Amino acid sequence: MRIDQPWLHRSATQAVCAAVAAEGAQVFFVGGCVRNALLGEPVSDMDIATDATPEQVLALAKRAGIKAVPTGIDHGTVTLIRDGIPHEITTFRKDVATDGRRAVVAFASDIAEDARRRDFTMNAIYARPDGEVVDPLGGMADLTRRRVRFIGTAENRIREDYLRSLRFFRFHAWYGDPEQGFDADALAAIAANLNGLQSLSRERIGAEMLKLLAAPDPAPAVAAMRQAGVLAQILPGTDDRALAPLVHLEGARPASALRRLAALGGENLQDALRLSKAQAAHLARIREAAVETAGAAELGYRLGAKAALDAMLLRAALLEQPVSPELETDIATGAAAVFPVRAQDLLPDLRGPALGRALKQLEADWIASGFRLSREELLRSLG
Repeated sequence: MRIDQPWLHRSATQAVCAAVAAEGAQVFFVGGCVRNALLGEPVSDMDIATDATPEQVLALAKRAGIKAVPTGIDHGTVTLIRDGIPHEITTFRKDVATDGRRAVVAFASDIAEDARRRDFTMNAIYARPDGEVVDPLGGMADLTRRRVRFIGTAENRIREDYLRSLRFFRFHAWYGDPEQGFDADALAAIAANLNGLQSLSRERIGAEMLKLLAAPDPAPAVAAMRQAGVLAQILPGTDDRALAPLVHLEGARPASALRRLAALGGENLQDALRLSKAQAAHLARIREAAVETAGAAELGYRLGAKAALDAMLLRAALLEQPVSPELETDIATGAAAVFPVRAQDLLPDLRGPALGRALKQLEADWIASGFRLSREELLRSLG
């Protein structure tokens, strides 16, 4: 079997492969680029495995005139950049010791050893520079079935890095087949090792959750997380009942991880997931607006189009109601509206708190009119 995609034949990528293989080293594409190519999914990251050491890779790149950056040289990774395209070159590795968060690794010379230290069988499929697929652990069978399965014993893989419990659900959301259900051994191992999740940094947990929630339909994976006890462990107080209705209501609209996170509810999400201030502010804004009664146009005016759409979809999911076919039109109307009255229009007759109250009332009247009342009509209404 071979993969045949434009990125594989790109001159920059082939030049990098040729440089690393110049003295006989093995060179294989691995991980996401191979997996996604076989699934017909978009490919972004270029990960390459080799039996050449990092020092050899640096020397080979220098000889070929390719920029090399020792991005993770202690772990065997050197990034080669050709024509602005980064290629991560990592020496074959094997785990020597693990503590649930990070592994002590040693370099290896055998592709099978490198494959065995990876997390899922679908991530341990390799391809030569000419596209020929190399499958040391039989991962193609699982990939074809869209079955997310740990390499070796699930419990061992999880205890090497507890983040793999979350990655299991994230990969299932993106690449798994929910109709076939989830691997029973994996779920049992995850449920038996919930305490290990406490050792993970909140940044790592947050990154995984946002990637999971950005999947086309994360609802089955999040439901499985709840059933296995993972959701309560990492996000106490959350409830995924509104998530599936939200995904349904979104239809063909672009997915939003924060909108879906808002559907889970819960408290202290900013701290639990180490969200940025901007993310936390957006989350709070749409959750508050979703439980209010302001219409789509008013929310478009007050929040802007994106936040208003998030809030209205979230409200519909929480209430289990359909959205109006005019939703985007109404939001756009509000988002484009500009309140025609300014404070100086009311001076010097009104000042201080009285001025604020008048402006607030005029704005409310203007919104209620569907943004149609003019400046003159609003000022006349004051008498």
